[in-house]
Amino acid sequence: MQKKLIVSDPKIMMGKPVIAGTRITVEMILEKLSAGETVEQIRLTREAILAALAFAAQALRADVIYPVAEAVS
Repeated sequence: MQKKLIVSDPKIMMGKPVIAGTRITVEMILEKLSAGETVEQIRLTREAILAALAFAAQALRADVIYPVAEAVS
């Protein structure tokens, strides 16, 4: 049985999804990766980072419209 790496608990980080056993949110991992940080710089296991990416991808599959701000020229 595979260990659940992404968990959500209302008592931890206001219920945001986090890496199990930490206070590191999926949101923070995505922000760091989008800023150009590497897996080594984030200092989590590759498995944890891949779990965060998979969680985010699954969350975005929902039929929801996400407003995207237009870039300022």
